[in-house]
Amino acid sequence: MTGHDSRRRRTDRTEKFGAREESGIVRCDACPILCRIKPGKLGACDRYANENGVLVRTDPLVLTQRALDAGAPMVPFAGETGDDWDGRALASDRTFITGIGSGTTYPDYKPAPFIVAAEYEGVDTVTVVSEGIFSYCGVKVKIDTDRYLGPECATIRVQGEPVGHVTTAEYGSQMLAIGGVNQLTGGTRKAGRVTCETLLALCNREAVELAIDDGSTVVTQAGRAPVVNGVEEQRMRAGCGSATVGMFAQQWHGHVDEVIVVDDHITGVLTEHQAGVCLDMPRAGIRVRGRKSTPGRYFQVANPGTGWGGTDITEPLTMIRSIDPEVAWPGMRVLLTTTTGEDSLWCILDEDRRTLLPAPIPEPVQAVVERIGENCEPSLCSVLFMAGAGGSLRAGVTENPILLTDSIKSAATRVTMGGAPVYIWPGGGITILVDVTRLPANAFGYVPTPAIVAPIEFTVPVADYEALGGHLGHAIALSEVLVETGGEADVRGWHAENPWPWKPVGQR
Repeated sequence: MTGHDSRRRRTDRTEKFGAREESGIVRCDACPILCRIKPGKLGACDRYANENGVLVRTDPLVLTQRALDAGAPMVPFAGETGDDWDGRALASDRTFITGIGSGTTYPDYKPAPFIVAAEYEGVDTVTVVSEGIFSYCGVKVKIDTDRYLGPECATIRVQGEPVGHVTTAEYGSQMLAIGGVNQLTGGTRKAGRVTCETLLALCNREAVELAIDDGSTVVTQAGRAPVVNGVEEQRMRAGCGSATVGMFAQQWHGHVDEVIVVDDHITGVLTEHQAGVCLDMPRAGIRVRGRKSTPGRYFQVANPGTGWGGTDITEPLTMIRSIDPEVAWPGMRVLLTTTTGEDSLWCILDEDRRTLLPAPIPEPVQAVVERIGENCEPSLCSVLFMAGAGGSLRAGVTENPILLTDSIKSAATRVTMGGAPVYIWPGGGITILVDVTRLPANAFGYVPTPAIVAPIEFTVPVADYEALGGHLGHAIALSEVLVETGGEADVRGWHAENPWPWKPVGQR
């Protein structure tokens, strides 16, 4: 079953919220918008609808199943097995209920939509399931490329509206921060809406074109190669210029007299580098532009750009400041290349000892350049959803929210999003970070406040949950989940890289 199927799970509402009004209108309480939905219509988020005067959830609850035996099929559900099916196939050793499609708990004094009790390897456990409404959220995007995307702190725009900014450059990657509460709520209404749409698309692994002030345009999609200024990136650098010299110096030895590895951050010069010293290579007398850091390592050899090694260099010989004719010798063999091996130039020093003449690259040297490329990982975009879950969301889990925070920090309670493991930041609150590619497809939604809706699950032994003051009176057995949904659910395969939530931390 998919998205807007005609069969929908009815939501259990109080008289105050989700109540019928005149002309069959129903008020939705799933977020602060409090939509008044006419019969046969959807709410502003497309997630709730009015069906014959009853507030219903338009998307099915998502369950994930893993095969315990190689090749074992997923278990079919009610519509395929007959009315007498009793749900016993929902075993805790293979079935996990996610927050996707579960509904929300706004206003948050209500217990979570599903509190599911199950036994796993002799331990009674509870999984509390909800879809959180996150105003305090954003994504951290890692772009594997040496290309210049834009200056740090530069504004990132979508449809001309600011949605985030460029942050630090890391080892072979550029980092972007998109969203956050100030972007969602601190600007114009249109900017908040566009930011929310951008976050939703990125989290659901869709392609988004980002325009960076004073920089590049980047088409970004989780798990795919970035497209910078219309060109799809292929390789992440093997290392900085200095690291590349160190890795391949021995393989160049005897075939070259000097190697210059061009890099926006740290350009390496082999005969000055400690690697060249250890190989007893004589100095070549070539000085490159830029600021010398330590022997064989140079900063700022050029401006950032989309040319050689993430610089604005398109003619590599322009980076050479001078050649000392008292040190260099005629016929000296010089290689200029980059940290990805995508660009290279082989030169021979002329008889005047001042002019480098381009020449065909020898096969042994070309083999090492190709090995640089072989050591480059594929260029990818990584999107990590980051959100603060330390607010009223916790009231759907326990009457004393700080106890849930403490339980999570002590690892007694495991947090997942759509079954995917999350990283919990140290310090106060519950600040989570999750790789969106580890969640089932289309796991994220939105509400027009604006905010992102994301699944969240808390799994904890029953004894610990009782000590937290959890809403045990609302717990149902795992086998009863489909009864609560009217037999409707979307069954997805388990992501093999995710640890099984009911196992002790550290086990799969």
